[in-house]
Amino acid sequence: MGADSVLLLAAAGVASGLSGSIAGLASLFSYPALLAAGLPPVAANVTNTVALFANTVGTAAGSREELRGQRRRLVRLSLLAAAGGAAGAALLLGTPASAFEGVVPWLIALGSVLILVRDPLRRLTASRPELTGGGTRAGTWALLPSALAVLLVGLYGGYFGAASGVLMLAVLSLFVNEPLPVTNAVKNIATGAANAVAALAYVFLAPVDWRAAAALGLGCLVGSRIGPVVVRRIPEKPLRIAIALAGLGLAVSLWRS
Repeated sequence: MGADSVLLLAAAGVASGLSGSIAGLASLFSYPALLAAGLPPVAANVTNTVALFANTVGTAAGSREELRGQRRRLVRLSLLAAAGGAAGAALLLGTPASAFEGVVPWLIALGSVLILVRDPLRRLTASRPELTGGGTRAGTWALLPSALAVLLVGLYGGYFGAASGVLMLAVLSLFVNEPLPVTNAVKNIATGAANAVAALAYVFLAPVDWRAAAALGLGCLVGSRIGPVVVRRIPEKPLRIAIALAGLGLAVSLWRS
């Protein structure tokens, strides 16, 4: 790998860190850059997963304000996402890539649409007492769909990961009413847990290109540290719409390819 490829990956890493911490679309820049640097698809996928762990480190450092008081929630979500990430890594290592490729654009499109229609869905949920529960048994059972959704997004993140942040943001936005910067910060930690477990498996069992991972990861660390600062300064509604439209654009690109 030449110096030009290293510079390309470092620049793509900065863009990935920014887009990942803001919109959950890190792989929109990192994965194509790895392919352009000459890595075959499987090596690019696993190298991408290992490098993007730097996103979690950067966003955690940059989101301390939003994550304050969220410890119990983060532990619960991270355990669910990590379990899903382990299952996703096992799927990638044990099944042909074509087994999951067909459904990926549909998942990304679904997550993007859910982000767009979040407010109407929240109002519908609020009008159904059996879905909110407020500490009753019904409320306890209402937690099961969200837990299952986090587990499945973690599985997807461990398997492929492109726009897994969009899916996680959609899931968390539907079940919790809070400012977008807080939901976004929690999303970054949850998807990072799935990514970390999958990356650990790939370190020992898959063809990781360490030079590419180092260059990409360094850029990701820089970009993801800046991302939370940007989120605090952008109005919520335009940012949410931009995230959703970017996710739909990625879904269309994957359909066409």
